[in-house]
Amino acid sequence: MSDDPLAAAVGERLFRVASALFAIVFALLVASAITAPGANLATSLGLVSEGSTGQQLLRTLLQFGGFALAAVGYLAVTDEWEIARVSRPDAREAAIIVGGGIVLFAFQYGALFALGQLGFSTGQNQAVVPAGDPVVYYLAMIAVSLAVVGPVEELLFRGVVQGGVRRAFDAVPAVLIASLAFGLIHLPSVSGTMVEQWAYVGVVVVLGSVLGALYEWTDNVVVPGLVHGIYNAITYAVLLSQAL
Repeated sequence: MSDDPLAAAVGERLFRVASALFAIVFALLVASAITAPGANLATSLGLVSEGSTGQQLLRTLLQFGGFALAAVGYLAVTDEWEIARVSRPDAREAAIIVGGGIVLFAFQYGALFALGQLGFSTGQNQAVVPAGDPVVYYLAMIAVSLAVVGPVEELLFRGVVQGGVRRAFDAVPAVLIASLAFGLIHLPSVSGTMVEQWAYVGVVVVLGSVLGALYEWTDNVVVPGLVHGIYNAITYAVLLSQAL
């Protein structure tokens, strides 16, 4: 063990950050181990058809099931349950959840409009591209966003990652590190030119920072989880209206 208190403190901070970021790698590995085999098994059993809406939805559920399993497993192994603080939202938090989802959606469209005025555009996340019937897919994804995608992503990125980094740094660095990781993990799923892909990541980093601030403000990961879910659900609702 080092006798230098400064070196020990720096080493402890680096360990905390590396441990939190490893949770993302672990989540990706678990999700990969579950998603493809699970979807292939369901297809071989005739439960879903290749390239169908059902298969696409199943892959989404398996992926985020893997994320959830990894996040809970990480908290169990490290015995750091307190970094992902969960409680039932009260009336104040319920109002924040509804308002936050709407504000987040409005911000996204405002950012896209501003980028368009500057001659830029963002890439497209493949999660909004249906493999089969768009109406069925968008309807299902409204529910999946609220119940699965939003809560699970926030448990991982705000609860585990931001909560873990928070043990090494103050709120602002923790929010920024978690949000940067949140943006970068979306990069492989975004289509478009390199500039469009990175523009999309930039918007996601800002959105993630808002969600991170909500976690710090409310001390309840359920709040950003449901805000995220509502934001996604509104996005799919708009796409549904365009598909009808």
